[in-house]
Amino acid sequence: YRYLVVGMRLFVDVTEILRSKSSRLMIPRLMKLADARSVDVLEYLMADPRFAEAPRISRGKRPSARVSLKSLPQMAVLPYLPAAMIRPAAALDRLRRADEKFRRTLVLPEPAGAARRLDFVQRILGKELLPGLMMQLPPPAAGYAWLGIARWLLGDLAKPGDLEAVLRGLPGNVTTEMDLELWRTATLIRDDPESAREFEAATPPDLTRRYLDGTLPSAAQQGIAAFLARYGHRAVAEIDLGVPRWAEDPGHILNVLANYLRMSDPAKAPDRQFARAAATAEARVAELSARARAKGKLRGRLVAHGLRQARQTAGLRESPKFALILCFAEVRRQLALVGEELAAAGRISEPDDVFFLDLEEARVALRGADLREAVAERRHTYGLEMHRRHIPRVLLSDGTDVEAALAARTPPDGTLPPGTLRGAPASAGTVTGKARVIMDPQGAQLEPGEILVAPSTDPGWTPLFLTAGAMVMEMGGPISHGAVVAREYGIPAVVGVPFATVRINTGDVITVDGAAGTVKLGS
Repeated sequence: YRYLVVGMRLFVDVTEILRSKSSRLMIPRLMKLADARSVDVLEYLMADPRFAEAPRISRGKRPSARVSLKSLPQMAVLPYLPAAMIRPAAALDRLRRADEKFRRTLVLPEPAGAARRLDFVQRILGKELLPGLMMQLPPPAAGYAWLGIARWLLGDLAKPGDLEAVLRGLPGNVTTEMDLELWRTATLIRDDPESAREFEAATPPDLTRRYLDGTLPSAAQQGIAAFLARYGHRAVAEIDLGVPRWAEDPGHILNVLANYLRMSDPAKAPDRQFARAAATAEARVAELSARARAKGKLRGRLVAHGLRQARQTAGLRESPKFALILCFAEVRRQLALVGEELAAAGRISEPDDVFFLDLEEARVALRGADLREAVAERRHTYGLEMHRRHIPRVLLSDGTDVEAALAARTPPDGTLPPGTLRGAPASAGTVTGKARVIMDPQGAQLEPGEILVAPSTDPGWTPLFLTAGAMVMEMGGPISHGAVVAREYGIPAVVGVPFATVRINTGDVITVDGAAGTVKLGS
C-alpha cells in the first residue's frame, strides 16, 4: 500500500481498496472490530461516485487492493497454528525460543561507528523485525481459535457477555503483568515509612529528579529500578522512536505511583481486583462447560478444553507488541548514539535531532551535510501538531476531513435520549462517576474511581486503567487495545465515541453503559 505523511502522521492510501469488490465487503467488517467509527466514514465514501467499484481487469494492469501472502514470507507460521491448538505446551516452548532468538538479533557488537549503527538499524527494521514477531503469533492465535470453537459449540447456551467474562484475569499477559508489578512497587513504597513520606511530600517532578540522582529512600529507589529494568523500554506513544523510554524519563511512572498511593480502599486494590476477575472467569468456564455437558458429555468436554486453552494462551496476544517495543528501544538507543556523533560534528544541533531525520538523511549528514535548519523547521511543525485536538480518521487528497463532512450531513440520532452519546460496546458494566479528560497521560492525575475519557490508548496508558472506574475513548473497536484490556480488567468501556474529549469536560458526571455502548451526560 502507498502512504503519505500529512501533519507528520502516516496516512494509508485506501483508494484501491474502496474500488475493489472483495475489499468493499471485507474492510467494513474488519474495521468494525478495530475502529467502529471508521465504518460509517468508509461506507460514506463507498457511496461516493468518485470511489465507485472498478471493473475487474487482468492482474498486473492495476495495483491490487489485496496483500499477497507471498509478500509476507513469515506467514509460513500458519501451519504452526493447528500444532499450537493440539500441543500448546510445545507451542509455548517454541515461542520462548523464538523470543530468545529475536533478542539475540538486537545485539550490535561494539565498538561500532555511526555508519555501522545505521546499517544495523536498517537491517533490524527491514529484515529481522517482521519474522521475529510473526513467530510469536501461533500460541495466542490458537487460544482465540479455541474460544471460537467453544462459542460455536455453545451456540445459544452462551448468553451475551459470558465469553467476555472468560477472558478476564488472563495469565501470561505482559501488559497486565507490567501494571500489577507497578502496583506491587507502590505497595513496597507504602510499606516503607521513609519512602511513603517522600512520596506524600514531594511532587512527581521532584521524585523523578531524585530518582535519576539516585537519592530516593532505598526501598523506593531499588523498587523503581527493578521495575524499569524489566519494563523501562516502554513508553506512552511508544511506537514513535523519538519518544523517550521510561528508563530515560521515568516521570510518568513516578506520577502513576503517586496516584496509586492515594488509593485507600483495600478492596479496590488492583491485585485483588485482578484475582477476583480470574476467579470469576474460572467460575464462568465451569458454568459454561456444565451447560454444554447437559447436551452431551463430548460437547461438554470440548467446551471445557477449548475455554481452558483460551485462558492459557489468549493473554499472550500482547507478547509480539512487547517484543516490537523492545526492538524499538534498541533501535532508539543506536540512533541516539548516531545523533551524538552528528551533533558533535555540528551537522545537527542536539543529539535527539536525529529523530527528525530518516535513515538516508542521517547518512547524508554523516557525509557532511548540515541539516540543522531542516530539523528546526520540523521541530516547529511537530510542536504545532502535538497540540492538535482532533486528528482526522480519513482525509481526501484535497484535505477534506471525511468524518467531519459526514457529521455535518447526518441528522441527530433520534433514538437516543437527549444528552446521550453513542459509541461501540467494548466492556460490559454500568458506572456513574466524574469524568477526567486526559489527552496525554504524562503527568495526568486520575483519582480512584474517576472515568477516564481519552482520544485513544496504548500499553503506556494502561497503568492508569487500574484506578479508573470506567473508560470512554474516541477511537477503537471491540478488538482495539484499550477495549481488550478494559475487558480483562473488568472495567466498563465504550469506544468510538465521536468528539468525546470535546463534548465531555473534566468534572462532568457521566454514566457509561459498556454493554449498550452509550455515555449519558449528567447524573
